[in-house]
Amino acid sequence: MKKLIIITLVLTVLSSCVSKKKYTALETELTNTKGELQKTTVKKEELEAKFAKIKERVVAYNSKIKTLGETNNSLNQSLTDVNNEKLVLVDNNTVVMSKNVKAKMEATLSKMSAAELSGASTLKDSLNLAIAYNMRNKFNNQDMNDDVHFNIDKTVVMISVSDKMLFNSGSYRVKTNASGLLTKLADIINSEPSMDVIIEGHTDSQTIKKGANIVDNWDLSVKRATAIVRELQKKYQVDPSRLIASGRSSYVPIADNTTKEGRARNRRTNIIILPNLNKFFALLAEEDSTIIE
Repeated sequence: MKKLIIITLVLTVLSSCVSKKKYTALETELTNTKGELQKTTVKKEELEAKFAKIKERVVAYNSKIKTLGETNNSLNQSLTDVNNEKLVLVDNNTVVMSKNVKAKMEATLSKMSAAELSGASTLKDSLNLAIAYNMRNKFNNQDMNDDVHFNIDKTVVMISVSDKMLFNSGSYRVKTNASGLLTKLADIINSEPSMDVIIEGHTDSQTIKKGANIVDNWDLSVKRATAIVRELQKKYQVDPSRLIASGRSSYVPIADNTTKEGRARNRRTNIIILPNLNKFFALLAEEDSTIIE
């Protein structure tokens, strides 16, 4: 009996020792596993952070590539525009023109008759015809006849108006019936803010009558120019900073002052417009608005 009890006690002790060793081993293994898991988690987070940075760089690179592509397209378009807008001297350096202006000029000339085109022997002549054609379409027939002439020289547009359209003989008071003509001139000037306008008075060589409220032809030419400038500013809201009034007296004649007809031609007011020709052609060639009633 004693032997049996001793054996039982020995077996119990041995069994207890084995279980504790296994527990300790499992506990150690669990601790190690937790450590590895923690290391793996840290590496995973590090890899995710690196991946996020790589994604940000990819997005940034794609954005740069897109921007560079747009810039390249813009530069190509700019080069095309510059090429089209490049000014070229033609006709022995008497006319400055861009490709766009030339194309618009040709489009205008295509609307004209063979008879109208017959007088154009040079590119300058063609440009003059195109400007005159478009300008005439801006005015009613009653404003035209032979008393209003249009010309262009080195990108400067000049409208020459006979004094009988604007003033009575020897006077600088603007006629009431000149309002139609001035309205149309103001519409053209106001439609394009880049234009500066010179109003230039000219007279014949006849001496001013004594007793008149005018000193001489210098005085008359200047007063007529300033009278038109005031009309454009006050009645037609043209920005006065764009207007220049000048008088040339009788010293720039276009005809013989010894004849009645010549003197009539010399008595005139020139409206000189210094425009961007591309914008000017676009303005004049607008469809469905060529004639102002």
